[in-house]
Amino acid sequence: MACEALDRLQHAVVILDRNSQPLFHNQRFLNLFSDQTDLAALYHMLEGCKSAEQAGGGAFLAGDRSFHVRQVSVPGGYLATIEDVSEQLAERARVAQEARTDSLTLLGNRLMLRERLAEALRGRTDDDVIAVLAIDLDRFKAVNDTLGHHIGDALLRVVAQRIGSAIGKDDIAARFGGDEFCVVQIGQSQPNAAATLAKRLVDLLGRSYLLEGHLINIGASVGVALCPTDGDDDGTILKNADLALYRAKTEGRARFCFFEPAMDAQMQARRDLEIDLRRALAHREFSLVYQPQYNLQSRQITGFEALLRWNSARRGMVSPAEFIPLAEEIGLIVPIGEWVLRTACGEAAKWPEPLDIAVNVSAVQFGAGLAATVISALAESGLDPGRLDLEITESVLIGDHQSALHVLQNLRELGVRVSMDDFGTGYSSLSYLRSFPFDKIKIDQSFVRGSTDDPSGMAIVRAIAALGKSLGMTTTAEGVETEEQLARILADGCTDVQGYLISRPLQPDRIARFLDAHRAGSMRVE
Repeated sequence: MACEALDRLQHAVVILDRNSQPLFHNQRFLNLFSDQTDLAALYHMLEGCKSAEQAGGGAFLAGDRSFHVRQVSVPGGYLATIEDVSEQLAERARVAQEARTDSLTLLGNRLMLRERLAEALRGRTDDDVIAVLAIDLDRFKAVNDTLGHHIGDALLRVVAQRIGSAIGKDDIAARFGGDEFCVVQIGQSQPNAAATLAKRLVDLLGRSYLLEGHLINIGASVGVALCPTDGDDDGTILKNADLALYRAKTEGRARFCFFEPAMDAQMQARRDLEIDLRRALAHREFSLVYQPQYNLQSRQITGFEALLRWNSARRGMVSPAEFIPLAEEIGLIVPIGEWVLRTACGEAAKWPEPLDIAVNVSAVQFGAGLAATVISALAESGLDPGRLDLEITESVLIGDHQSALHVLQNLRELGVRVSMDDFGTGYSSLSYLRSFPFDKIKIDQSFVRGSTDDPSGMAIVRAIAALGKSLGMTTTAEGVETEEQLARILADGCTDVQGYLISRPLQPDRIARFLDAHRAGSMRVE
């Protein structure tokens, strides 16, 4: 009965005497160890680890199989049970592999890279330099938004293939999620090897992609950190590679940068600015000033542009050029922009004359909710929609072009006017003028200020003025500061001007006084 019971067990069982000679084994034992070589290896293993006093056990490998062995003393010898754990170990290995693999691209993921990087750092000798390259795709979000996630996923797979083709056999590549990738370069002469690879990646990933009939152009930025000079643990070296990547992106994208110690201090300063910026809205540290806009034909003030100012309790006055890009990057421009719109409309509704109010709208604000915000601001203030002029830059139209045009049409149906700001600074402004009938073109001040001694600047201003006239659009020259510039702008055919010659931006309580002075014949009031 005992033998029959042992034969029914899933584990192999063998009883050996004190001389390691088999006294009994069940059928499972015969099935597992029919090969004499495996059997001899098992007996050798049991002989080496047996103990008459206590239980013991261990692992045993035979061919492509793995076993777990336990043995206990019995009268006259010992009993061993052998379990085939090959499938369990294979399943564990598969799960571990999946946990370290990016399912979309089949590259490693963040966990895999950090483990492999930490291992490489532990095994590094004093002469070894390890490079970490953080990679981020430029304009990838626009692909997802315009062509759909299935095209975006296909693009990421091709990007992974290109990265794989560029790295060496000992290098490690991983996708960290989204459009972020990372490469660890081992066993190369640094920093030259890292610079060569980074340049290769910028070039290779920036080449055109043809996916499902779509010709796609993106770019890549790369940040490089070296161990041990930039850090000697995986967390520090990855953080510093990210800091270098951030510098590459802020300097124009489609380039690579090596980490520099000053970047850490700059990033900390950026974090501090972000904290203060988030606090500023709640603490009402923002205000608006208003710069007059002047029509050259009627010689009348036609409206004002609302300009945002930040008087920080901790920093004093902060330049818009410093905080607005950060607000756009972190999404804070949306609530700030809504506050600007509501405040400007409310102020304009109180003016003694029904003049226009121009409000800048960031590309980040441009979405399905913008029209609703405009409707709410107009209703709350009682402002006539025809007095509101929303100024956008061409960045609004880059990316999901059709969606942006839909929003513009909705705004136009409300009676709101739309102007293109900073015209001439982008590469495709002309095509956007064909897409939507803007009410006004604002000529960037860089062309205006250089127009008197720069023939190309003069030609650009003249061409834009002629273009605006042919399209029935007002053309406003920004940054007019001298009588000479004003005369040139007038001769070039612009219809309106804005700048210090007319007036510096005014506090709200000075607008009525300014208008009174203008009516009395003084065009400019400080």
